[in-house]
Formats: sequence, structure tokens, C-alpha cells
Amino acid sequence: YDTTHLGHAFTYLSFDILHRYLKYQGYEVTYVQNVTDIDDDILKKAKELGKDWKELGQYWTDRFLTDLKTMNILMPTHYVKATESIETIVTIVQTLIEKEMAYVVDGNVYFRTSKDPEYGKLSRYSREEMIKLSKERGANPDDPHKEDPLDFIMWQKSLPDEPSWESHWGAGRPGWHIECSAMVYQYIDNNIDIHGGGIDLIYPHHESEIAQSENFTGVKPFTNTWMHTGAVHYEGEKMSKSLGNLIMVVKLLETYSAEAIRYLLLSHHYREPWHYEEKELIQKAKQMEIIKKALTQEATEQGSEEEEIKREFFAALDDDLDTPKAVAILTTLAKKQLKKPTVLYNKLLREMYSLLF
Repeated sequence: YDTTHLGHAFTYLSFDILHRYLKYQGYEVTYVQNVTDIDDDILKKAKELGKDWKELGQYWTDRFLTDLKTMNILMPTHYVKATESIETIVTIVQTLIEKEMAYVVDGNVYFRTSKDPEYGKLSRYSREEMIKLSKERGANPDDPHKEDPLDFIMWQKSLPDEPSWESHWGAGRPGWHIECSAMVYQYIDNNIDIHGGGIDLIYPHHESEIAQSENFTGVKPFTNTWMHTGAVHYEGEKMSKSLGNLIMVVKLLETYSAEAIRYLLLSHHYREPWHYEEKELIQKAKQMEIIKKALTQEATEQGSEEEEIKREFFAALDDDLDTPKAVAILTTLAKKQLKKPTVLYNKLLREMYSLLF
């Protein structure tokens, strides 16, 4: 719910560039994007609004997809809902119970972190830091059912007015972390090349995914490469639904083009946190006009510097997706094209533009 704000757009655009660039390089890409369509927050919001949780989730999913298409973000290979993986979730949880990596208390199932000596290897936080962060990010380390404050819920007993699914240990619904482990296993494999999301997902979400998946499959590592995007801030705080300090893409599109918004986002490295100010978007919109004008410029001369510019542009993308450098090179090329239109510049400009926009 409450999607798509600029923080969402920054994350999904970052992976859109990765998706485009890998395909450009000739890789066959299987890209899975998930929709968490059942969790505590969705049920809470549905109750507040007096709406059915399914209808609420579908409304915002449709809105999100419309925003992504408007932003020219390519669709993934698989776009899946957590509720479509319940059978896989139950299988994983049951296997972990049998391996004594999970335990059942009053219809709830918890992962037993004490049995996983590597728990915490991604975030590298101390035990005290993990307990503090889990409390801040929706978990309850003081739950009396837990053997250890760091144990996390994999299956939750549903309240009478909440949706539920049948399982070996009773009716309930999945925890957040297990949903993603199940979708990865179902749509990709035991091991994946690249896994990502916002930096705030490192702990507890991705840390818990690793623990569940590796102990279920026995395959390590669960993920070869982790990519986490920096947070977007506004009014001095991280842009978030809980704070309500959201800059919505649909609102920005009333004034600015999708390309201008993409330019703004690409001007920040995917790993770095940054602060949104409208004056920066105004400036990027002007730069975008220069690029668009250059794309329509007719050229007659051949030109000679094409190979060097191309090398610099792709070297930037090869260097941990340095989009700020890549978009700066594109803008410089556009200005050169306006001053002295050449056939090679025109061809290269279109090639670079198609990767970024």
C-alpha cells in the first residue's frame, strides 16, 4: 500500500538498469520480482480502511505496475505474489521443523537461530544490535513463546478475523521472511546469482532469508552477490510509509516527464543514500531536454571520437553500475551533438539512451 514513492522508484530503477545492462551484454536473465500481498501491515491497513485485504493489495499492486510502466521500467520474467507460494512455504517450514531448525508453539512456528552459528553473517551486527533492530523493524524479541529473542516467526497462527491457510501444525499465515525464501526456491533455484532490495532489508529480512534457505536446501551460499540500494530522504528523514513523508511518482508525473524523473534517480549511485529536493529535479529536467533535442538532431558528418566515449560510458556501468558517471557522459555527448551533429554521435547517443531511459 501507499506505493510508488520515490524510494520505491529508486530501488526498482536501479535493478531495471542492471536488468537492461545484463541483457545488453548477452546474458540470459531470469528476473523475479515479488509482491508481499499478505503480512501484518497489510492486514492492519485493511482494517483501518474497512477494506478486504485482497482488494487493498490488488489495488496497490495495479497502481504500482502502472507507475513502473509509465517510468519505462521493464517487467521481470516472473512477477509473483507470496500467496501463490503457500504450498512451497509449508514444505520449507515442515522440513526445517524435521531438521529441528524450527519449533512449534501454540500454532506459531519459529526459526531456531541458536542452531545456526552463521546467523548474522550478512549484516555482521552484534547480538545486541540485532535484537534492537528486530524490535524497530516489526519483530517482537520479547515474545514469551520464543526460545531466543533472535528467533523469528515463520508461520503465524491467524486470529479469527484474519485470512488463514491449512498446515501440518494448524491454520495460519506465513511470516514475511519465509515468503521470499519460498518464492526464490520456487521460481529460481537453491542458489541465485544476485539478490537485492533496500538497505533496510539487510536485517532482519535478508539475514533470515539466508538462514531459512541454506538450512532448508543445504546449499551455500544462498546468494552469490547481494545488492542493496541506499535510502531516499525527504524533510530530514528516510522516506517511509510509517512517517508519511512520501513523494509519490504519480504526483511528480503531473509536472515532470518520466525521463526527467529517471534522470534524477540515475544521478545518484544505487548504494548511496540521498536527499530529495525539487530544485534538483528541475535541473535534471532541463538536462533531459538537451538530451531529447540532441536525439532528434540530423547529422551528416561522420565524427571520430565515438570509440573513446563508448569505452568510458560502458566502463562506468561496469564499475558497480556507476549511473551518475554514465548519465553525465551521455549528457556531455548530447551537448557535443548539438554543437556539431555527427552520424556516429547520433548512433552512440541512441545506444546509450536506450540503456538508461
